[in-house]
Amino acid sequence: MFSPLTDRQESILGLVVRHFIETGVPIGSTTLVREHDLDVSPATVRNELAALGEMGYLAQLHTSAGRIPTEMGYRYFVQKLLGEFLLPVDERQMIRHQFHQARLDLSQWMQLSAAILARTSHGASFVTAPQIRPSRFKHVQLISTQGRLVLMILVLFGGEVNQQMLTLAEPLSQEHLSAAADNLNALFENAAYNEIAAQLNHLQPLEKDVSRLVLGVLERSDAQAIRDIYRDGLMNLIEDEGTRQAVRVLEERTLLANVLTETQTPDATGVQVVIGGEGRWEELKDCTIILSRYGVADQFSGTVAVIGPTRMAYGRNVAAVRYVADLMSGFVDQYYMEDPQLNA
Repeated sequence: MFSPLTDRQESILGLVVRHFIETGVPIGSTTLVREHDLDVSPATVRNELAALGEMGYLAQLHTSAGRIPTEMGYRYFVQKLLGEFLLPVDERQMIRHQFHQARLDLSQWMQLSAAILARTSHGASFVTAPQIRPSRFKHVQLISTQGRLVLMILVLFGGEVNQQMLTLAEPLSQEHLSAAADNLNALFENAAYNEIAAQLNHLQPLEKDVSRLVLGVLERSDAQAIRDIYRDGLMNLIEDEGTRQAVRVLEERTLLANVLTETQTPDATGVQVVIGGEGRWEELKDCTIILSRYGVADQFSGTVAVIGPTRMAYGRNVAAVRYVADLMSGFVDQYYMEDPQLNA
């Protein structure tokens, strides 16, 4: 993926990226040598800057200008040069205290997470509501309405409720419908799509028809990337192309869902950094998204993220996303997964 760099080239690339993040100003060889007391000549640094430019890590707006990082330069910096960064102890303590002061309410935690990330990053943030993965059957009700029409009310774990009409081959009594629902509730308790599909051939005709509707609901629920989104910090974004695009991403639910579907895969772990769309999303050109899953993997999880221009404080923002995701995971595991009242 990356062209190999010498130790000197890595050092110079890191200096250029950090300088541009802090100042927004291109930097040249003479300034690099003077400000960082390098033990090589400006001519040597100039040659290394040219080499880094040829490899795609740096750009030069015009021949007499200094260098700035490209998307590839940022990506190399984040993956290989950034190192470990922790938020200051007092800041971590303050964030943890804010969470402990909140009620045991997921909605409040998500609003708080978005606000904390926006404030910590001086940018924008978003948090998605956690979802059961895979979606699981909790309870079904069958209610006779008129003639052959039956209302199916399906409840999934996590609280999602779905109502659909079913047309029967012939009218059936409410007693018959209730008996069929009771049988399915006992048979499918906590079952996912595959577990229900495996039992279709062993069901009575009515139960089979209801189960097919249930499978359709589970399939759509599993395919839904995001439900509720909590946003904060839009006012922190200054007016430039990167931040205008960041605002568009936060406002376009379909694009955001697409990004999350491709990045938050079941095997994705830790903090992920998406820089400039990485060739997949033209809309993210000049943007960076730093995101992490929170919750209990493969059971009940959502995403916390910071979004802004590619020129951002990567170390601080990666640390903030990681810390908030860890806190959210702890609270979800402790209070939601273990408390049947919250999981109702």
